[in-house]
Amino acid sequence: MTSEQIIARQGEIEQRKAEIEATLENPEADLDALNEEARKLAEESEQLKTQLAEIKAKAAEEEELRQKIADGEIGETKEEHKEDKPMNEMEIRSSAAYAEAYKQYIISGDDKECRALLTVTASGTVPVPTIVEDVIKTAWEGNEFLRRITKTFFRGNLKVPFEKSADGAYNHSEGTTGLTEENLEIGQVDLTPGNVKKWITISDEAVAMGGEEFVRYIYNEMAYRVLNKVVANLVAKADAAGTSHTASVIGIPKITEAPGVMVAQDAAAQVSEEATDLCIVLNPLTIQAFNAAYAAGNFAINPFDGMNVIKCSALPAYSSASTNDMYAIVGDLKAFQANYPEGEDVVIKWDDLTLAEDDLVKVVARQYVGTGVTAPGRLVKLCKPAGGATT
Repeated sequence: MTSEQIIARQGEIEQRKAEIEATLENPEADLDALNEEARKLAEESEQLKTQLAEIKAKAAEEEELRQKIADGEIGETKEEHKEDKPMNEMEIRSSAAYAEAYKQYIISGDDKECRALLTVTASGTVPVPTIVEDVIKTAWEGNEFLRRITKTFFRGNLKVPFEKSADGAYNHSEGTTGLTEENLEIGQVDLTPGNVKKWITISDEAVAMGGEEFVRYIYNEMAYRVLNKVVANLVAKADAAGTSHTASVIGIPKITEAPGVMVAQDAAAQVSEEATDLCIVLNPLTIQAFNAAYAAGNFAINPFDGMNVIKCSALPAYSSASTNDMYAIVGDLKAFQANYPEGEDVVIKWDDLTLAEDDLVKVVARQYVGTGVTAPGRLVKLCKPAGGATT
């Protein structure tokens, strides 16, 4: 494709993205199909950006070569032409020079050095070094809870419709009077984005680290803390939900029992057949309570019965939970949804003045995300009974 064709196609993609966002307002919208289409459009857009970068880089390279030939600096040979070929954007973002430039961008807020290294003028925020993408990806994949939830990337507030109540289908014999029209009531969950923030202080000695080492250090710390808070927000949404649906909140049934060999399976029996990846989410210390019940029953019945056991410190340990506290969640974690209007990147802000007298630098990270439970019938809460003991 030519650069003109790429630019035209990018315009079509942006237009389709806007149409998808508008379609989300329709309660009957097929969210799964729209999300899949939006993902494919995003992938195509990134590929087109790479192609356009390569085209511009090649044009710049040829212009530079022509100028050098005109100035008598070099002769036009295939060998010299090959040696002068610049790196593409991915190679630049993987380089130590770009990591150092990005470090200075974090510290100063000035992105000129980063943009000077890129082969194409970047719009909006400058691309992060590839090591940052690796850190974020590793953090996502290492977090068993977040790896299983539903993720979307629509701009602004996302409204997700759900079936609050509906009549079932019926048999109708030919020649008989048909039943009345189905009574269908639709609810709507609003995923309103907000900033998840974390800040730390680091010493001037840490600032003196090399670019790649420094960037990796900052993002490793920030990604871990921010993603843990996103998990805590999702758990809080489940905890706050009642047992019945409202117009804007999906109800989640609860079982008030102590850890035992059958309680998790009792909960799993209450989720719908649409739940395909059953998990139990609980504090690591609570696992010991289930294992104690397992041992007390002479290991006759596995309390988790093949469920994926997800450790989550956002839930209290059973031993320290109060009466009626939610201590575990059973079900398909795809019922949870996180919408990222600005993408999954963690944005870093730098303050070297507030704590300057202590030779410390304040680093603030934020991620813009809306969270909620958007699929009914997929989750059940386990809550602590009054005076409950492990059974």
